[in-house]
Amino acid sequence: MTNLWRLSYTKLLSQLSQTKSLNPGLQIQAHLTKTGLLNDSKHRNHLINLYSKCGVFDYAWKLLAESPEPDLVSWSSLISGYAKNGFGKDAIWAFFKMHSLGLKCNEFTFPSVLKACSIEKELFLGKQIHGIVVVTGFESDVFVANTLVVMYAKCGELLDSRMLFEEIPERNVVSWNALFSCYTQNDFFSEAMCMFGDMIVSGVRPDEYSLSNILNACTGLGDIVQGKKIHGCLVKLGYGSDPFSSNALVDMYAKGGNLKHAITVFNEIVVPDIVSWNAIIAGCVLHECHHQAIDMLNQMRRSGIWPNMFTLSSALKACAALELPGLGQGLHSLLIKKDIMLDPFVSVGLIDMYCKCDLTKYARLIYDLMPGKDLIALNAMISGYSQNEADNACLDLFVQTFTQGIGFDQTTLLAVLNSAAGLQAPNVCKQVHALSVKSGFQCDTFVINSLVDSYGKCSQLDDAATIFDECPTPDLPSFTSLITAYALLGRGEEAMKLYLKLQGMGLKPDSFVCSSLLNACANLSAYEQGKQIHAHVLKFGFMSDVFAGNSLVNMYAKCGSIEDANCAFSEVPRKGIVSWSAMIGGLAQHGYAKKALHLFGEMLKDGVSPNHITLVSVLYACNHAGLVAEAKKYFETMKDSFAIEPTQEHYACMIDVLGRAGKLNDAIDLVNKMPFEANASVWGALLGAARIHKNVEVGQRAAEMLFNLQPEKSGTHVLLANIYASVGLWGDVAKVRRLMKDSRVKKEPGMSWIEIKDSIFTFIVGDRSHLRNDEIYAKLEELGQLMAKAGYVPMVDTDLHDVERKQKEILLSYHSEKLAVAFGLIATPPGAPIRVKKNLRICLDCHTAFKFICKIVSREIIIRDINRFHHFKDGSCSCGDYW
Repeated sequence: MTNLWRLSYTKLLSQLSQTKSLNPGLQIQAHLTKTGLLNDSKHRNHLINLYSKCGVFDYAWKLLAESPEPDLVSWSSLISGYAKNGFGKDAIWAFFKMHSLGLKCNEFTFPSVLKACSIEKELFLGKQIHGIVVVTGFESDVFVANTLVVMYAKCGELLDSRMLFEEIPERNVVSWNALFSCYTQNDFFSEAMCMFGDMIVSGVRPDEYSLSNILNACTGLGDIVQGKKIHGCLVKLGYGSDPFSSNALVDMYAKGGNLKHAITVFNEIVVPDIVSWNAIIAGCVLHECHHQAIDMLNQMRRSGIWPNMFTLSSALKACAALELPGLGQGLHSLLIKKDIMLDPFVSVGLIDMYCKCDLTKYARLIYDLMPGKDLIALNAMISGYSQNEADNACLDLFVQTFTQGIGFDQTTLLAVLNSAAGLQAPNVCKQVHALSVKSGFQCDTFVINSLVDSYGKCSQLDDAATIFDECPTPDLPSFTSLITAYALLGRGEEAMKLYLKLQGMGLKPDSFVCSSLLNACANLSAYEQGKQIHAHVLKFGFMSDVFAGNSLVNMYAKCGSIEDANCAFSEVPRKGIVSWSAMIGGLAQHGYAKKALHLFGEMLKDGVSPNHITLVSVLYACNHAGLVAEAKKYFETMKDSFAIEPTQEHYACMIDVLGRAGKLNDAIDLVNKMPFEANASVWGALLGAARIHKNVEVGQRAAEMLFNLQPEKSGTHVLLANIYASVGLWGDVAKVRRLMKDSRVKKEPGMSWIEIKDSIFTFIVGDRSHLRNDEIYAKLEELGQLMAKAGYVPMVDTDLHDVERKQKEILLSYHSEKLAVAFGLIATPPGAPIRVKKNLRICLDCHTAFKFICKIVSREIIIRDINRFHHFKDGSCSCGDYW
C-alpha cells in the first residue's frame, strides 16, 4: 500500500509541475510532512522541480538544504527553474554550488546551465562547460548539442555556432530551429532563409516553430512573396491555427506592406492574445492608419485584454500623429494605473506625444520625472522643442545636459542646428559645427546638410558654401539647402549655377529644389530661366505638387507675366491659402486691383479663410488703384470678419492708401491711434505720402522717426531731399546731403537688370561697361530724337543735382532702366516684350519716357520697380499714373 501511495504522489506531483499548479503542491507537501513521506527523495525532487518551475525558489532551496544528500536530479531541477524563469546568474551560481559538491552534470543539467550562459552572455564560462561536455562524452547528445549551438550564437559567435551545428550527427527539427532562431535574432535573415531551404532538402519536416522563425526572417527582409509561400506551407502542414505562427503572419504582412492581409489573418485568430493585438495595432500605426489603430485598441480592451507597454507605445504614436492630446492623456492615466510609468520606452512615447500635440510643458514634466535619463529621451525632448519653435528651450536643455555628460548624437545636433537657424544665431551654428568636428560627426551626411541649411538660414552663405564644398559626396538635400539659401538671400545666379552642377552630377531634382529655383528666378525677374525650370517641373512630374505650383504662380507674377501666373494658378491641384495669396498679390502688384478683389471674393466662396498676408495683398491692391473706401472696409472689418488683428504691415498699407489719396490728416490720425509703436514701414509709408503731396512738415516728422529707427538707410535722406527740392528749398537739400556725409550714409545706387538668353545683365546710371556699349548709347540717342518729335520733354525737376538744365537732361537720359531697355531693344527679337527689374522706385521722367518709347517701338515694356509692376503699352501704363 505504501508503494502505491508513493506512486500516486509521484505521478500527481509530476502533473502539477507540468501545469505549474503551486497551491495543490503546497497542500501535498504538508500531507507528506505529516505522514513522514517527505524524506523520500523522489517526493522531495518532484517538489523542488515544481517550486522551481513556479519561480518559488525559497521553498525549493529550503527543501534542498534539508535534504540529507541532495542528488543531481534536485540540483538539475533548481538550475532548470532558474534558467527557464530568466535568472541566469542564479542558475550559474547553483551550478557552481553543485559542482563544488562533486556532482557531475548529465544531459539534463548541461542544457540548463548553457541556457543560463546564453542569458548572461557568459561566453567564457560557456566554453568551459563545453569542455566539460566534451570530456564527459555528452557532445553527441542532440539536446546538449542544440543548446551549445544557441549559446555560441547568443554570445555573438555565429561561426562557432554554425560549426557545432554541422558536427551534430543526427540533426532533428529542434537543431535546425535553434540555428534559425539565432540567425533571425541576430538579423541574419538571408542566412536563415538559406538554412530553411537546406533543412527541407535534408528531409526534415518543419514544425510550427520553424515556420514562425522563417516568417520572422521574411519580415526582416521585407519579403512578402516568400512570406506568402510560408503561409501556404503553414496551412498545408496543419499549423494554420497555431497562435505563434498566426502572430508571426500578422507581423509579417503588416511590416511587409500589406495591412489588408494582416487584418484578414488577425480576424481568423480565434482568441487573439496580447502579442496578436500588439502586432496588428503596430501595423496600423506603421501604415499611418492611426484611427484604425485607436479602434483596434478599443476592441482589444473590450475583449478583456489589458494593453501592455508595447500596445501603449503604438497607441501613443497614433495619438501623436492625430494630435489627440485628450486621448493621449487618457493613455497616460492608464499607464500610471498599470504602474509602468517609469518604463523608458513609454516615457519617450509620452514625451513625443505631448510634443506633437504642442504640449511641451507636459512633455518636459515627463522628462524631468524620468529617473534615468538617456540619450533617446533627451533627443525626444530636444526635437520636440525644436519642432514647436521653442528654440531657446531647446538650446538651454542641450547646454544643461551637455554639462551633465548625457552625450549627444546625430539627432541631437540636427535639432540644435534647426533651433539655431530659427533663432538666427550664427554663433550657435559655429559652436555646433566645432562640436561636430571634434566628435567626428563632420562626415555625417545629415549633419553636413543641417549645417548647410542652418548657416544659410542665418545668412552665413560663405560658411554654408564652404561646408558644401568640403562635402565629399554632396547629395540632393545638401544641394537643396544651399540652393534655397541662395534663393532666399537674393543670390539667384549662384542658385542657378548650383542647379546646373546638381544636374551634371546626375542627381534628379525634387519639388523643393524646383520651388527654390523658381523663387530665385522670381527675385531676379529671370523670366526665361523660370520658364526652363517650369519645363523641368513638367518633365519630372511635379505639377501635382502644391509647393511647386505655388512657386510657379509667384515666379510668373514677379517676372511680369500675370497671364502665365494665372495659367499656373488654374493648374494648382489643391489651392490653399498660399496659392490664393500668391495670385491675389500678383494681380495687386500688376495693378489689376479689381481682379485681385474679385479673386479674393472667389477664395472666400471656396471656403478658404484668409491669413494676414492675404489681407496685406488686398490692401495693397486697393492702394495701387486708389480704392480708399474699399481699403477702409477691409481694414476696419478684418478682425470681426476673419479674426485677424491688424499688424504693422496692415497699418502701413492703410496709411499708404490714405496718404497717396491726399488724406494726410487721416493717415496721421491712424498713426496716432495704432495700438503699438509705429515701425519703419509705417513711417516710410507716411514719408512717401508726404513726398507725393510735397508736404514738408509731415515729411520732416516721418523722416526724424526713421532716422532713429533706421539711421543707416539712405532712402529716408533721399526722399526728404526730394520733398525739399520739390518746393525749392535747396538749402535744406544741401543740409540733408551734409547729414548723409557726416553720418557716412551712402545713397543706394539705382540699378536695373534685364535677362537676355539665360543671362542677367546689370546696369547703373551712366553705365559704359557693357560690351555693346556703343550700340546701347546709339539706340538711346535715336530714341531721344524720336521721343522729342512725339512731344516728350525731359522732367528735369526730378533731378536733384545742382547743375545746368542740359546736364540734367543728359543725366536723366542715362538712368539705369533706360540703359537696360535700350539694350533689350537691340538684343531681343522685334515685337518681343522687354522685362526690366529696378531696385528703386521708377522716377517720373523714366515713367513718362517709357510711355513714349513703347508706342514708338511697338513693344510692351514691363518695369518691376521696388513697389510694383508697370506695363507700358500703346502709350500708356497699367498703373494709370497712380503709383
